[in-house]
Amino acid sequence: MAEPDRIIIPIICGPTGSGKTSAAVKLSSLFAVDIISADSRQIIRHLDIGTAKPGADEQKAVNFRLIDIIEPGERYSAYRFIEDANRAIDLTLTAGRTPVVVGGTGLYLRALSEGVVEIENEDPSIRKRLEDELDAIGPTKMHERLRSVDPFEADRIHPHNKARLIRALEIYHLTGKPKSELVAEGKYRKGDHTYNYFCLIPPREVLYRQIDDRVDEMISAGLVREVETLVGQGLKDKIRKSNVIGYNEILDYLDGNLSLVTVVDTIKMNSRRYAKRQLTWFRRQTEARYFESEEPLIEAVGELCSHWPERPI
Repeated sequence: MAEPDRIIIPIICGPTGSGKTSAAVKLSSLFAVDIISADSRQIIRHLDIGTAKPGADEQKAVNFRLIDIIEPGERYSAYRFIEDANRAIDLTLTAGRTPVVVGGTGLYLRALSEGVVEIENEDPSIRKRLEDELDAIGPTKMHERLRSVDPFEADRIHPHNKARLIRALEIYHLTGKPKSELVAEGKYRKGDHTYNYFCLIPPREVLYRQIDDRVDEMISAGLVREVETLVGQGLKDKIRKSNVIGYNEILDYLDGNLSLVTVVDTIKMNSRRYAKRQLTWFRRQTEARYFESEEPLIEAVGELCSHWPERPI
């Protein structure tokens, strides 16, 4: 086995409803895989159906890590995720198994693969403004802008690496300090290994149909009943604070503000909008490999995992 600091760990990513978890589970039938979840919703205890969390039987068949690790409403940062993911990966490696990171939360994935500066208060509007400016003036001029505020970091980032370029500028606007200075102050953390991105992005019409079908399945599986139970346990305000698509809409229904038909349509619409934002992020990952269906993705990730022991039959 290669030394841990030389291991290349696959990241299977993609927008919500793309089928990335299904692909990872199928991969686990070929290799001794532990799935390291990078999903900001599945880390929350009690929110099961609406987050498409693996069921009890699936979790018995496959080792999932970093699921159900915080309470609803509890603050959880990308900085903390790196610590948790490093620990989960180390436990997997110690057990002689293959860690495969699976998820669609770009903030967590970027933190793990590129590192993150500890920032108390993120402001999504700053990232959105920078992304719009990048689209308007192009990466070369944005890179020049980075060089004017953080020349050391500019030397480390290729102008066409849009994700890292945006993040470096975002850090400067959030903190008033260049990333290089914050790193020197020790306010920086990074994953312990090297990561390769494998993005599952079905054609948009296929993705949206899968999202709509999954929402219908969640309703049929008892999402309304799940939320009613959590409200009965006194978790309503904490669920609101968690701000997870599907749960706030159901709370609006239970409060009598919306009909169930309207709520279902709203969950589908909000899920598609979320997927669209995810697609924008994934398409900026210049070093990723992209796949429209799970079969070629499983084959490609399998090639990376092939040096690990085969799963016992």
